[in-house]
Amino acid sequence: MIPIRDHNPSGRVPYVTYALIAINVAIFLSYWPLFNDPRALNQFFDAWAMTPVGVTEQGAYAGLFTSMFLHGGWMHLAGNMLFLWIFGDNIEDDMGHIPYLLFYLAAGLGAGVAHVLSAPGSFVPTVGASGAIAGVMGSYLLLYPKAKVDIFLFFVIFFRILPIPAWIMLGIWFALQLFNGVGADPTGGGVAYWAHAGGFIIGIALTLPLFLRLGGPKFWARTDGHPPHPEAEYHIGRTRIPTVRRRE
Repeated sequence: MIPIRDHNPSGRVPYVTYALIAINVAIFLSYWPLFNDPRALNQFFDAWAMTPVGVTEQGAYAGLFTSMFLHGGWMHLAGNMLFLWIFGDNIEDDMGHIPYLLFYLAAGLGAGVAHVLSAPGSFVPTVGASGAIAGVMGSYLLLYPKAKVDIFLFFVIFFRILPIPAWIMLGIWFALQLFNGVGADPTGGGVAYWAHAGGFIIGIALTLPLFLRLGGPKFWARTDGHPPHPEAEYHIGRTRIPTVRRRE
Protein backbone atom coordinates (compact mmCIF):
# COMPACT_ATOMS: atom_id res chain seq x y z
CA MET A 1 0.00 0.00 0.00
CA ILE A 2 1.99 2.95 -1.32
CA PRO A 3 0.57 6.51 -1.46
CA ILE A 4 1.22 8.18 -4.80
CA ARG A 5 -0.67 11.50 -4.52
CA ASP A 6 -3.45 13.29 -2.68
CA HIS A 7 -6.46 15.25 -3.93
CA ASN A 8 -5.57 18.30 -1.86
CA PRO A 9 -3.99 21.07 -3.99
CA SER A 10 -2.01 23.75 -2.17
CA GLY A 11 -2.65 27.45 -2.67
CA ARG A 12 1.01 28.52 -2.87
CA VAL A 13 4.25 27.14 -4.22
CA PRO A 14 5.78 24.90 -1.49
CA TYR A 15 9.29 26.32 -1.74
CA VAL A 16 10.44 24.85 1.57
CA THR A 17 9.18 21.36 0.72
CA TYR A 18 10.93 21.49 -2.65
CA ALA A 19 14.10 22.80 -0.99
CA LEU A 20 14.06 20.03 1.62
CA ILE A 21 13.69 17.40 -1.10
CA ALA A 22 16.54 18.97 -3.11
CA ILE A 23 18.81 19.19 -0.04
CA ASN A 24 18.19 15.57 0.92
CA VAL A 25 18.89 14.37 -2.61
CA ALA A 26 22.01 16.54 -2.97
CA ILE A 27 23.46 15.35 0.34
CA PHE A 28 22.78 11.73 -0.54
CA LEU A 29 24.50 12.13 -3.91
CA SER A 30 27.51 13.71 -2.17
CA TYR A 31 28.30 10.52 -0.25
CA TRP A 32 26.80 7.98 -2.66
CA PRO A 33 30.31 6.84 -3.84
CA LEU A 34 31.01 5.69 -0.26
CA PHE A 35 28.54 2.83 -0.69
CA ASN A 36 31.30 1.07 -2.66
CA ASP A 37 33.54 1.24 0.41
CA PRO A 38 31.72 -0.12 3.51
CA ARG A 39 34.51 0.95 5.86
CA ALA A 40 34.45 4.55 4.62
CA LEU A 41 30.65 4.56 4.73
CA ASN A 42 30.65 3.36 8.34
CA GLN A 43 33.13 6.08 9.26
CA PHE A 44 30.93 8.67 7.57
CA PHE A 45 27.83 7.52 9.46
CA ASP A 46 29.79 7.36 12.72
CA ALA A 47 30.64 11.02 12.23
CA TRP A 48 27.29 12.38 11.01
CA ALA A 49 24.53 9.94 11.94
CA MET A 50 22.76 9.88 15.32
CA THR A 51 23.83 7.08 17.68
CA PRO A 52 21.67 6.86 20.84
CA VAL A 53 24.59 5.92 23.09
CA GLY A 54 26.53 8.85 21.67
CA VAL A 55 23.73 11.19 22.76
CA THR A 56 23.22 9.69 26.22
CA GLU A 57 26.87 9.11 27.18
CA GLN A 58 28.90 11.52 25.07
CA GLY A 59 26.56 14.45 24.52
CA ALA A 60 26.78 14.12 20.72
CA TYR A 61 23.60 16.12 20.16
CA ALA A 62 24.55 17.38 16.69
CA GLY A 63 23.67 13.99 15.24
CA LEU A 64 20.02 14.59 16.11
CA PHE A 65 20.07 17.30 13.44
CA THR A 66 22.51 15.99 10.83
CA SER A 67 20.96 12.51 10.74
CA MET A 68 17.73 14.05 9.42
CA PHE A 69 19.42 14.69 6.07
CA LEU A 70 21.09 11.30 5.61
CA HIS A 71 19.70 8.10 4.10
CA GLY A 72 20.80 4.51 3.94
CA GLY A 73 20.05 3.86 0.28
CA TRP A 74 18.11 4.89 -2.80
CA MET A 75 14.84 3.24 -1.72
CA HIS A 76 15.10 4.81 1.73
CA LEU A 77 15.56 8.24 0.14
CA ALA A 78 12.86 7.75 -2.52
CA GLY A 79 10.24 6.56 -0.03
CA ASN A 80 10.83 9.46 2.35
CA MET A 81 10.81 12.08 -0.39
CA LEU A 82 7.60 10.64 -1.86
CA PHE A 83 5.80 11.02 1.48
CA LEU A 84 7.21 14.53 1.94
CA TRP A 85 6.12 15.55 -1.57
CA ILE A 86 2.56 14.24 -1.04
CA PHE A 87 1.86 15.68 2.41
CA GLY A 88 4.32 18.53 2.87
CA ASP A 89 2.88 21.10 0.46
CA ASN A 90 -0.46 21.44 2.27
CA ILE A 91 1.11 21.83 5.71
CA GLU A 92 3.48 24.46 4.33
CA ASP A 93 0.50 26.19 2.73
CA ASP A 94 -1.35 26.35 6.05
CA MET A 95 1.59 27.25 8.30
CA GLY A 96 3.59 29.52 6.02
CA HIS A 97 7.10 28.89 4.76
CA ILE A 98 9.27 29.74 7.78
CA PRO A 99 6.91 28.33 10.47
CA TYR A 100 6.65 25.13 8.43
CA LEU A 101 10.44 24.82 8.24
CA LEU A 102 10.73 25.28 12.01
CA PHE A 103 7.92 22.75 12.50
CA TYR A 104 9.67 20.21 10.26
CA LEU A 105 12.98 20.56 12.10
CA ALA A 106 11.31 20.39 15.52
CA ALA A 107 9.43 17.23 14.56
CA GLY A 108 12.66 15.67 13.31
CA LEU A 109 14.56 16.53 16.47
CA GLY A 110 11.69 15.26 18.62
CA ALA A 111 11.57 12.02 16.66
CA GLY A 112 15.29 11.57 17.26
CA VAL A 113 14.80 12.09 21.00
CA ALA A 114 11.97 9.52 20.97
CA HIS A 115 14.32 6.99 19.38
CA VAL A 116 17.03 7.72 21.96
CA LEU A 117 14.54 7.22 24.78
CA SER A 118 13.46 3.89 23.30
CA ALA A 119 17.04 2.58 23.03
CA PRO A 120 19.43 4.76 25.06
CA GLY A 121 22.22 2.18 24.97
CA SER A 122 22.10 1.39 21.25
CA PHE A 123 25.34 1.68 19.27
CA VAL A 124 23.52 1.50 15.90
CA PRO A 125 23.76 4.75 13.87
CA THR A 126 20.37 6.14 12.85
CA VAL A 127 19.75 8.08 9.64
CA GLY A 128 16.71 9.33 7.77
CA ALA A 129 14.20 12.14 7.41
CA SER A 130 11.28 9.85 8.24
CA GLY A 131 10.86 11.16 11.79
CA ALA A 132 10.40 14.73 10.55
CA ILE A 133 8.15 13.53 7.73
CA ALA A 134 6.11 11.53 10.24
CA GLY A 135 5.48 14.86 11.95
CA VAL A 136 4.16 16.25 8.67
CA MET A 137 1.88 13.22 8.35
CA GLY A 138 0.54 13.70 11.87
CA SER A 139 -0.19 17.33 11.09
CA TYR A 140 -1.98 16.32 7.88
CA LEU A 141 -4.13 13.81 9.77
CA LEU A 142 -5.23 16.48 12.24
CA LEU A 143 -6.12 19.07 9.58
CA TYR A 144 -7.43 16.92 6.73
CA PRO A 145 -8.57 13.53 8.02
CA LYS A 146 -10.93 12.96 5.09
CA ALA A 147 -8.76 14.27 2.25
CA LYS A 148 -8.49 11.68 -0.49
CA VAL A 149 -5.16 9.93 -0.92
CA ASP A 150 -4.54 7.68 -3.90
CA ILE A 151 -2.69 4.52 -2.91
CA PHE A 152 -1.08 1.96 -5.17
CA LEU A 153 -2.39 -1.32 -3.82
CA PHE A 154 -0.70 -4.49 -4.98
CA PHE A 155 -0.70 -8.12 -3.99
CA VAL A 156 1.34 -10.57 -6.07
CA ILE A 157 -0.20 -10.00 -9.54
CA PHE A 158 -3.15 -7.86 -8.44
CA PHE A 159 -2.67 -4.10 -8.41
CA ARG A 160 -4.92 -1.07 -8.40
CA ILE A 161 -4.91 2.67 -7.66
CA LEU A 162 -7.47 3.24 -4.93
CA PRO A 163 -8.56 6.58 -3.38
CA ILE A 164 -9.07 6.35 0.38
CA PRO A 165 -9.50 8.94 3.18
CA ALA A 166 -6.25 10.15 4.70
CA TRP A 167 -7.26 8.97 8.17
CA ILE A 168 -7.34 5.35 7.00
CA MET A 169 -3.98 5.44 5.25
CA LEU A 170 -2.23 7.45 7.99
CA GLY A 171 -3.99 5.56 10.77
CA ILE A 172 -2.84 2.21 9.42
CA TRP A 173 0.70 3.55 8.99
CA PHE A 174 0.81 4.82 12.59
CA ALA A 175 -0.67 1.60 13.97
CA LEU A 176 2.03 -0.39 12.16
CA GLN A 177 4.75 1.74 13.74
CA LEU A 178 3.34 1.02 17.21
CA PHE A 179 2.83 -2.68 16.52
CA ASN A 180 6.28 -3.19 15.04
CA GLY A 181 7.90 -0.98 17.66
CA VAL A 182 6.55 -3.14 20.49
CA GLY A 183 7.89 -6.31 18.87
CA ALA A 184 11.25 -4.98 17.68
CA ASP A 185 14.57 -5.05 19.52
CA PRO A 186 15.22 -1.34 20.19
CA THR A 187 18.99 -1.86 20.41
CA GLY A 188 19.23 -3.68 17.08
CA GLY A 189 19.31 -2.38 13.53
CA GLY A 190 16.42 -1.94 11.16
CA VAL A 191 13.59 0.57 11.16
CA ALA A 192 13.39 3.16 13.97
CA TYR A 193 9.70 2.61 14.64
CA TRP A 194 9.59 4.71 17.81
CA ALA A 195 11.16 7.63 15.96
CA HIS A 196 8.31 7.39 13.46
CA ALA A 197 5.64 7.14 16.15
CA GLY A 198 7.23 9.92 18.19
CA GLY A 199 7.50 12.24 15.19
CA PHE A 200 3.87 11.56 14.28
CA ILE A 201 2.62 12.44 17.78
CA ILE A 202 4.86 15.52 17.97
CA GLY A 203 3.53 16.67 14.59
CA ILE A 204 -0.04 16.51 15.89
CA ALA A 205 0.91 18.34 19.09
CA LEU A 206 2.75 21.13 17.24
CA THR A 207 -0.21 21.59 14.87
CA LEU A 208 -2.77 21.99 17.66
CA PRO A 209 -2.30 25.80 17.91
CA LEU A 210 -3.00 26.14 14.17
CA PHE A 211 -5.94 23.74 14.41
CA LEU A 212 -7.45 25.72 17.29
CA ARG A 213 -6.84 29.01 15.48
CA LEU A 214 -8.80 27.63 12.52
CA GLY A 215 -11.67 26.82 14.87
CA GLY A 216 -10.76 23.41 16.27
CA PRO A 217 -13.71 21.00 16.07
CA LYS A 218 -15.70 23.77 14.37
CA PHE A 219 -13.14 23.67 11.54
CA TRP A 220 -13.90 19.97 11.10
CA ALA A 221 -17.63 20.72 11.26
CA ARG A 222 -17.35 23.33 8.51
CA THR A 223 -15.32 21.11 6.21
CA ASP A 224 -16.47 17.65 7.41
CA GLY A 225 -12.79 16.78 7.64
CA HIS A 226 -12.19 17.55 3.96
CA PRO A 227 -9.89 20.29 2.63
CA PRO A 228 -11.67 23.69 2.71
CA HIS A 229 -11.31 24.03 -1.05
CA PRO A 230 -12.26 21.93 -4.11
CA GLU A 231 -10.35 18.67 -4.26
CA ALA A 232 -8.25 17.82 -7.28
CA GLU A 233 -9.74 15.26 -9.64
CA TYR A 234 -7.66 12.72 -11.53
CA HIS A 235 -8.91 10.71 -14.45
CA ILE A 236 -7.17 7.68 -15.88
CA GLY A 237 -7.91 7.51 -19.58
CA ARG A 238 -7.72 4.59 -21.93
CA THR A 239 -4.25 3.72 -23.11
CA ARG A 240 -3.25 4.67 -26.65
CA ILE A 241 -1.23 1.51 -27.01
CA PRO A 242 -3.07 -0.75 -29.46
CA THR A 243 -4.14 -4.16 -28.27
CA VAL A 244 -2.32 -7.04 -29.95
CA ARG A 245 -4.57 -10.05 -30.24
CA ARG A 246 -3.14 -13.54 -30.23
CA ARG A 247 -3.59 -15.46 -33.43
CA GLU A 248 -5.35 -18.80 -33.17
